[in-house]
Amino acid sequence: MQLTTLLKPLLTGLLSCTLILNSYADVRLPALVGSNMVLQRNKSLNIWGWADKGEKVTVTFRNVTFTAITAANGQWKVKLPAQIAGGPYTMTVSGHNTIKLDNILVGDVWVASGQSNMEMPVKGWGKVLNYEQEIAAANYPQIRFFQAKHVTSTAPKDDITPWDGNWQVCSPQSVPEFSSVGYFFAREIYGHEHIPIGVIHSSWGGTVAEAWTSEESLKTMPAFADTAKAYAQLTPPQSPSNPNKPTLLYNAMIHPLLPYAIRGVIWYQGEANAGRAYQYRELFPLMIKDWRKQWKIGDFPFFFVQLANFTEKKEQPVESDWAELREAQLMTLSVPNTGMASAIDIGDDKDIHPKNKQEVARRLSLIARAKVYGEKIPYSGPIYQLKTIAGNKVYIAFNHKDDGLVVKGGGKLKGFEIAGADQKFHWAEASIVGDRIMVTSPEVEKPVAVRYNWSNNPSGNLYNGAGLPASPFRTDDFHGVTYGKQ
Repeated sequence: MQLTTLLKPLLTGLLSCTLILNSYADVRLPALVGSNMVLQRNKSLNIWGWADKGEKVTVTFRNVTFTAITAANGQWKVKLPAQIAGGPYTMTVSGHNTIKLDNILVGDVWVASGQSNMEMPVKGWGKVLNYEQEIAAANYPQIRFFQAKHVTSTAPKDDITPWDGNWQVCSPQSVPEFSSVGYFFAREIYGHEHIPIGVIHSSWGGTVAEAWTSEESLKTMPAFADTAKAYAQLTPPQSPSNPNKPTLLYNAMIHPLLPYAIRGVIWYQGEANAGRAYQYRELFPLMIKDWRKQWKIGDFPFFFVQLANFTEKKEQPVESDWAELREAQLMTLSVPNTGMASAIDIGDDKDIHPKNKQEVARRLSLIARAKVYGEKIPYSGPIYQLKTIAGNKVYIAFNHKDDGLVVKGGGKLKGFEIAGADQKFHWAEASIVGDRIMVTSPEVEKPVAVRYNWSNNPSGNLYNGAGLPASPFRTDDFHGVTYGKQ
């Protein structure tokens, strides 16, 4: 009898055993679900992943076990009840294999997104103000970071690609390459609220807002609908090298976050859309509403940074695409549960990435502390409310006058312009009269419009008593330099 004949039954049996052993794939978790993570307090929590169809998966957290059966598409999900802040805890996920996660906290989770001024690291290429001292002092074990890698996709992805590992505990070792605004914001909130804070950082320098918006929402805007639809129809999905196309960053860097419960979003972007500022009036609110719709956790807080001052100063009043973009951001405050931190006084003439990210984050945190955490504190500089014309004078009223209108540093108010029906603006004389600003100019007998800090790099000095700068504004609706640009 040949040897092969003798071995055949044995080989068949071994193959059958191998197939049985391999019939169940290992349970797999998304990158967001891991040791050191922060889970959102006071909201039901999704824990999810992948396994073989029909495989039973159990999740044990704080001595309570939850069970799911893997669906036909290989996905499973359990929903944990809302938890109060605390930790550290462990979590065990079991199926064919067992995964144990540790050092888990429950607190508030914020997503930090946008372009390079959000991406700008504490050290790295950013080197923010006093970065060496900031790094040495970054010992906050109750603050955790998750950093997403730069990835594009023409179709929504199910898992985020981490930059380097998974969740990191805030330390002098982890903070140097993390978003400076994200870190400083977390530090401010933790310092006042004393709860664990997690920051999911998903941004990409130089990117446009439409790249961060879903195809489902962009199909309502003709400028982007065709491109977004064309990407959605690509089979198989692709990962273009240019991120500045509709939906590409939403698909790869936001969609995978959607099952994860969050407290809110901080956003720093707009420079890349400045040439289409009128369009941004529609696009930016659309993106905010899109994220809220996709996350399915209600109108969560969305706080953003208004563009800082940049480039050379102008001797005479001029038109400005950056001013128009700031106006579009200001108009976005009409969207419920939003807030805007002005950075008009902490930019840099020659650097589009100003170093004082601490103050940017502090101003964002003031909004969160007031609107999310219930502190009764000023959180915004003066915001234009209405104008009243009396002869050759225009009176401007404001909201957010906390402790009164003030001229920072004393002296005369700067940054105001005034125009008549000819729409030619002249520098104006401005002064504080009670709780309003009076604006006039001998060159304009019959004024119709006033502007303040209406340039790329203005020099205005109007603040409120809380030390927060007035947002740039205009009282007119004359067509600007980006009007009609798509």
